[in-house]
Amino acid sequence: MKKYLGLIFLMYIQTQSISAQQKDSLLTLSFKNTDVLSVIHLIEEQTDYHFYFIDSWLKEYNDVSGDYKNESIINVLNGLFQNTIINFFIIENDKIILTPNSIIYDKVPDGFFGRDSTVTYTENTIAKTKSSSSVFANAKKSKKNKIETIRIGKANADNTKQKFVLSGYVKNRQTGNPLSNIVINLNGVAVATNSKGFYETELNTGLNILEVKVLAMENVRKRIIMYNDGQYDIILNEGIEQLDEVVLQTKTYNNVDEVVTKTKIDVKESKNIPLALGERDVLKVATTLPGITTAGEGALGYNVRGGKSDQNLILLDDAVIYNPQHFFGIFSALNPFALGDVNIYKNNIPAAYGGRLSSVFDLTTKDASVEEFKGEASIGPVTGNVLLETPIIKGKSGLMVGGRVAYANWILDALDEESLKNSEASFYDIIAKYNHRFSENSKIEATAYISRDDFSITSDSLYVYNNRALSLKWNYRFNDKHAAKLSLSNSRYDFDIEFDGDTNTDFDIGYSIDEKDIKLQLKYLYNDNIKFDYGVSSKLYTVNPGSIQPTGTESIITPLRLDEERGLESAIFLASEIDITKNFTLDTGIRYSVFNALGKATQNVFQEGVPRSLETIRETISYDENEIIKTYGGPELRISGRYLLNEDLSIKASYNKTYQFIHTLSNNTTVSPIDTWKLSDLNIKPQSSQQYSLGVYKNMRERAYELSLEGFYKFSKNILDFKTGAEILLNENIETEVLQGKGRAYGVEFLLKKQKGKLYGWLGYTYSRSFIQLESEFREEQVNRGDFFPSNFDKPHDFSMVLNYKFTKRFSLATNFVYQTGRPVTFPIGSFRFDGADFSVFSERNKFRIPDYYRLDLGFNIEGNHKLNKLSHSFWTISIYNVLGRNNPFSVFFVTEDGKVKGLQSSIFSIPVPSITYNFKF
Repeated sequence: MKKYLGLIFLMYIQTQSISAQQKDSLLTLSFKNTDVLSVIHLIEEQTDYHFYFIDSWLKEYNDVSGDYKNESIINVLNGLFQNTIINFFIIENDKIILTPNSIIYDKVPDGFFGRDSTVTYTENTIAKTKSSSSVFANAKKSKKNKIETIRIGKANADNTKQKFVLSGYVKNRQTGNPLSNIVINLNGVAVATNSKGFYETELNTGLNILEVKVLAMENVRKRIIMYNDGQYDIILNEGIEQLDEVVLQTKTYNNVDEVVTKTKIDVKESKNIPLALGERDVLKVATTLPGITTAGEGALGYNVRGGKSDQNLILLDDAVIYNPQHFFGIFSALNPFALGDVNIYKNNIPAAYGGRLSSVFDLTTKDASVEEFKGEASIGPVTGNVLLETPIIKGKSGLMVGGRVAYANWILDALDEESLKNSEASFYDIIAKYNHRFSENSKIEATAYISRDDFSITSDSLYVYNNRALSLKWNYRFNDKHAAKLSLSNSRYDFDIEFDGDTNTDFDIGYSIDEKDIKLQLKYLYNDNIKFDYGVSSKLYTVNPGSIQPTGTESIITPLRLDEERGLESAIFLASEIDITKNFTLDTGIRYSVFNALGKATQNVFQEGVPRSLETIRETISYDENEIIKTYGGPELRISGRYLLNEDLSIKASYNKTYQFIHTLSNNTTVSPIDTWKLSDLNIKPQSSQQYSLGVYKNMRERAYELSLEGFYKFSKNILDFKTGAEILLNENIETEVLQGKGRAYGVEFLLKKQKGKLYGWLGYTYSRSFIQLESEFREEQVNRGDFFPSNFDKPHDFSMVLNYKFTKRFSLATNFVYQTGRPVTFPIGSFRFDGADFSVFSERNKFRIPDYYRLDLGFNIEGNHKLNKLSHSFWTISIYNVLGRNNPFSVFFVTEDGKVKGLQSSIFSIPVPSITYNFKF
């Protein structure tokens, strides 16, 4: 049937009088409880009239009744469309055009071009009228305004009103419940919903703008066109503004518009990136983005913008994770199935975060399903993973439990190397989350996480390290302007080394760090242009620096336990985001941090004017339980600004000052799971840093492409390092082995992303330098004569390319290419013989570099068919890690043979490593 608007051009044809038609063509028809479409068919069968419309306009009208005898077509149609939004217009006597909401006029009404809006129409219109208003008289077209248009009511030529009533309910999409005290902005005028979520207001005829901004919900902006009185229900999604909610917004995230720019990792898309042994790892994906790297393949920790690995705050649902990796950095310690959102702050850390210099990795788990039981699992060559979700109280609460386990021992047993036959390597991690919504305004979340690694590369030693993180969050919304989050968390990391050899030196070494944290964070929406974020936090550290105990009755090891360390770190913070103008937004924040080193403890006081050593200790002071040993702290300013040159181009600048009161103790080139953490005290000062950044951000082709170029400069103080040959583990006077100096880092980061189409991915490049200066008036406390020298993780060039090509919805090919400058090392440059023994002479620290690193990975993803009614949905990932078989050196070491020093290198993956992983969801 001819039901399309292809004949809309008929609106421009000169109409003819239908008065004769109205008199001569009378209809007699009857219908009951039928649909409008069927009645139109009936009229077309009995008459010469033909209707023109779109079927979807009439679908909702399926229960109409009428009984007409010798009635004109106009009377019949007026009755048929009486309770609908459909108007009609008759031309050429037999053509009837239907329109939703609006009226078709046979001439442009007066006032359409800005003249008097009162119009007198001729009798050629469908109904006679004295005056009316043109709905679109004052509407202006805007290229930038791409918001949805909502049409309300049915235009009536007899209606001369200039205002109409709009009413409706505001509801939560997830629960369907009405929302009270929600402020709706209509053309700059605010109206609030009542206790039942109902609102009512008067709007001008024609174009209006409706906006809703609520802290706990996604913002809503609609174009409302009023034709008559009507109802419109506003449905709000729980959104990213909410303190506790996690909504993946990767495809809609606007890096140009954001003031505080963050790096976002798409958790779902991370499955398509080929990584070692087919294991999905969102944190490894982060290292393919500019400014984030590691010291090397298989190295623990991350280096962000020239910072040490201990300068990153890694949070899982607000609880700190001290070691986020398994098996020396090859696998992530965080279950990717459980993660909902991953945000990384590296250029401007919000004032709500503190305690680290370089970055914040804010990872949040997804909420457990409250509607149905479902799960996800994967099976690979080395690991297995499963995650289950189930509602506890349907619609209100749910429980999520996930676990991973490694079964790598079969690989070690299969190796030809005899020394590894009895080796073991395994790990597991478990995560559980319970979420319960009491009401629209109140919700709690409880998360528990544990992980454990066991490895024994030699038959006489067993290494064990554990993570634990617990968090409890209560989110409460006072009203649409004010929301709060109260969080309690506890984190613990410990390791244990057991040695059971052939001699009488068997021992057990242990270490642990524990922190308890409480934080209250509030957000306040003062108006559309000003937002506040403020709160307080406090955490208590308890560190057991180490102990050694003999094992077995014949061990000659002397027991030793270092004194416990305790510290209290507290902060208050206030931040505001202010729209200064339409294009310029300023985010300013200040955080005041205080750290108290607490007793019970003993502290050494050293003589002044001489190097620190056991011989220069002047006195030892004892402190009672909870007595303050030393107080550090100060203000931390966080400022960032964004200026929009246009909707797709912005310039951003930021300044960031941070303090860090905790340090890692390690004299290894790369991070080790047995590195220890040390609190600031009487002799070790906290680290501090100031960072400046300036960047340009550009989106192209409706955000199909994302481009950014940002430079940074960072200057740090009191960076902890060590004297050459320092003894770190179980040292009761560690302050005699440490050095504190200055750090300097600068660089430029470039990122090009393609986010739409069959081919998508990104290309990232970073040029950066990182230097340390260990200067002292004493030669014993100098390194490289007190000059700046490259840090262990200084890698000037870092290039990454991640591409994914979708052949079809089921088949895709992924590539990952990485190139990095080799990291600095210290080489022996000579040797000498003294008293019958050979000794090496080493170069200045970090004067040389290991060979450059590069690697190409390939992966092929095969999705199962996408039938909706399947019991489970699956996909296969076939990948090859290090396709080129590049023998990338992990470390370089030296041995002396026959009086000659020989250099050797060790590698983690020196050959291509294929893997296949099966994943399924149900």
